[in-house]
Amino acid sequence: MSAQQSYYVPAQSKWPIVASIGLCVTMLGMGSIMTNGSAGESTASSWVLFLIGATIMAYMLFGWFGHVIHESRTGMYSAQMDRSFRWGMMWFIFSEVMFFAAFFGALFYARVFAVPWLGGEGDKGSSAMLWPGFEATWPLLKNPDEGLFPGPTQVIDPWALPLLNTILLVSSSVTVTIAHKALKNNERYKLTLWLAITVLLGVAFLFFQAEEYIEAYEHFDLTLASGIYGTTFFMLTGFHGAHVTLGTLMLFIMLLRVRKGHFTKEQHFGFEAASWYWHFVDVVWLGLFVFVYIL
Repeated sequence: MSAQQSYYVPAQSKWPIVASIGLCVTMLGMGSIMTNGSAGESTASSWVLFLIGATIMAYMLFGWFGHVIHESRTGMYSAQMDRSFRWGMMWFIFSEVMFFAAFFGALFYARVFAVPWLGGEGDKGSSAMLWPGFEATWPLLKNPDEGLFPGPTQVIDPWALPLLNTILLVSSSVTVTIAHKALKNNERYKLTLWLAITVLLGVAFLFFQAEEYIEAYEHFDLTLASGIYGTTFFMLTGFHGAHVTLGTLMLFIMLLRVRKGHFTKEQHFGFEAASWYWHFVDVVWLGLFVFVYIL
């Protein structure tokens, strides 16, 4: 059937509605965690809601992608379907680029415009009358209203854990590229080895980022409630960490498929899509390392 010229139309599926429900519940839980946590209220019920949504999403991902893998393995997809998958993945990554562009834009606006205005600079500097003693600096350790939003005591040292994580992610881009080349050369052992190393590097990155968050909360008072610096820091690094988690999961599933004998040097878009996504999260991290940690 792979040689057919007609476009494959799958049967009706429950997975889109399951995905919508799971994503809605997950986002409600995440929003509630941020809101209640910033207000100093208990987040226990919010975490339960988030975990329920995450469980539904995991069920959807394994079920839907498993169905797609089955269709691919049984030869139901034509060359036109392959092109549609490629375009779909490219548009998905583009939407992710715009997602992070919005948060980088918020960081830029706060640093270049809002904070200097509060310090009395520029045409809109009249807002300095609200907090006459406020000094516009970045990173912002002393917020305009210290009573309501106490600032962090210090920021994360970029040349410690962030530098280590940068080395890990850049190395993982190299290892996944080696694995991709091995797949094209039909070197299965080399493919399995370097893909497994990539997954381990992704897991190591997440471990050290968790260590960084613990240090920020327990020793530096750097939290989501510590003003604009804490908010932008955790929104950018947190969402990136979520993307690394998803990317690591994708690569792990590719590793399981490789162990099962899936993919050939001619047909392996599932692996390519995962590697595209991994390179994307690597590039985003380099931007984070420069603009969030160093500058």
